[in-house]
Amino acid sequence: MLTEQIVQNVLSKMEDPFLHKSLKDTNGIVEIKIKQEKNHVSVKVAIAKTGTPEQLSLQQEIVKHLKAAGAETVGIRFTDLDPAELDKHRGGQLESDGGNLLSPNSKTTFIAIASGKGGVGKSTVSVNLAVSLARLGKKVGLIDADIYGFSVPDMMGIVKRPVVRGERIIPVERLGVKVISMGFFVEDNAPVIWRGPMLGKMLNNFFSEVEWGDLDYLLLDLPPGTGDVALDVHTMLPSCKEIIVTTPHPTAAFVAARAGAMALQTEHSILGVVENMSYFESKKTGEKEFVFGQGGGEKLADELQTELLGKLPLQQPDWDEDDFAPSIYAEEHQLGQIYKGIAENVIGLLSK
Repeated sequence: MLTEQIVQNVLSKMEDPFLHKSLKDTNGIVEIKIKQEKNHVSVKVAIAKTGTPEQLSLQQEIVKHLKAAGAETVGIRFTDLDPAELDKHRGGQLESDGGNLLSPNSKTTFIAIASGKGGVGKSTVSVNLAVSLARLGKKVGLIDADIYGFSVPDMMGIVKRPVVRGERIIPVERLGVKVISMGFFVEDNAPVIWRGPMLGKMLNNFFSEVEWGDLDYLLLDLPPGTGDVALDVHTMLPSCKEIIVTTPHPTAAFVAARAGAMALQTEHSILGVVENMSYFESKKTGEKEFVFGQGGGEKLADELQTELLGKLPLQQPDWDEDDFAPSIYAEEHQLGQIYKGIAENVIGLLSK
């Protein structure tokens, strides 16, 4: 007959997937209930981070071992580990897994999305590239570093705000991407009137005080141009890849070259160029109209000695009122497929 002690013994050998300590050591076994007539076991388990693929793996392990011990059916509820208990056990492992992305142990690749001027669709490229990388199975974070002109939460249809757990900020996850933005920390779309040093401190907090977890890529939607915030980001990051966004217009490409030059001067490398608003294609005739001219993306890529990652036409996403993300293109959308190709190019370049 299955007893509470048997269940306790099974769970005690299971490990918290983030702390890498047994559930017994972390006091993660919260509740055990057994219905003898149905041979059903119900357990409540506390772990360092919930809602993750690691939680699902642990769930499968618990079910397998409890059924091997004699349970017919198993019910599991997960909850967040008590902050005091988490702080006690966090130690080096959780930190190295993503507690501070600026630490030497961080394995996250930084990708900054930059432009020479506003209005070229840099933020649109940032959010859709992040979502496309996540669709390809990558663990992705996104910092809305355009602190004066934050727009990422609205573009991704994010209505929730981050929560604080212990002394850590938990980013909002949407469409497989973990997101932090200045927009989460101001009320009613209020203007940000901070000066440079305060902005730098906020950016540093985004890197060091947010519980990002284990990320493959962290994308940064930089402010347009080469001002204080962009310079702070370049200074903070030990190494960073950059994608420069332009339109086909010669002036836009000329101005974007300054953002590329800044990246090179700060010893960051340019991953490539994305040309946005390349043309407008009529749904009725299929004819392409080059509204902003042609050749800006190629010219910029040549000047920066990099490659053109992709060209994006003018086209609005198909809005889903039930799952509203006004600037995100569905995977099957024409532009969704182009973004997928850009994401595959990025992964390929970074794996070399």
